[in-house]
Amino acid sequence: MQGIFKPAVCALPLSIRTGKGSPYDDHFRDDRLAYSYRGTDPRHRDNVGLRECLRQGIPLVYLHAVSKGQYLVVAPVRIVQDEPQALRFWVQAESEQIELATPMLSGSLGGADIIDDARRAYSTRLVRQRLHQRGFRERVLAAYRDRCAMCSLRHRELLDAAHIKPDTAGGDPQVSNGLSLCKIHHAAFDIGVLGVRPDTLRIHVRRDVLDEVDGPMLRHGLQALEGERILLPTRVAQHPDPVLLQWKWDRYLDAG
Repeated sequence: MQGIFKPAVCALPLSIRTGKGSPYDDHFRDDRLAYSYRGTDPRHRDNVGLRECLRQGIPLVYLHAVSKGQYLVVAPVRIVQDEPQALRFWVQAESEQIELATPMLSGSLGGADIIDDARRAYSTRLVRQRLHQRGFRERVLAAYRDRCAMCSLRHRELLDAAHIKPDTAGGDPQVSNGLSLCKIHHAAFDIGVLGVRPDTLRIHVRRDVLDEVDGPMLRHGLQALEGERILLPTRVAQHPDPVLLQWKWDRYLDAG
């Protein structure tokens, strides 16, 4: 599948794609997506087609690879700037409920254009956040073969990609900063009811919860995990980062 897709029956491209392992440097910068030209010739027909989409304000579909063979679809997006000297276009997403003026090739923006640009920027920031979250989830769950690392639950719809060090604390969306956890163990891990000791990779339950007497969920769902070892991905490179586990373990100790 080509990065810039134009069916033979169409005059202009329909979609753009960012693939895994692509040789092109497609990346988000602030509230825009830098999308590379096809090749190095600004006059290549695919680049001319995107330039015409910019000129006419034609919307496109953006396909963002989150893992091999899996894409998230963002639509509509628009080309908002052309930089031939850098061999790239700039792309922004927009809300379907927002009417946008035709994007400008260059020059100053008027009042309406400033509002439209701000709305596109906001939409693109949301898209960027969701793509990162969804991509992180797909990579982590795939690494753990769609199982909870603590209880082995295999129902994918009940699994989350839990950050060891949250992004709000500077954690990166890397598999080594994640654990595949079912929703109850994700919540318990986040608030310090459960902890994973970094040197043994064994699960520990906060003392007050371990001593509590309640129903079968507490007894089997939490207390029975005491001393159990977490499941690990097959690839060593995807194992939890010991430094990040230590960071989380310190906070677990502080919690109880």
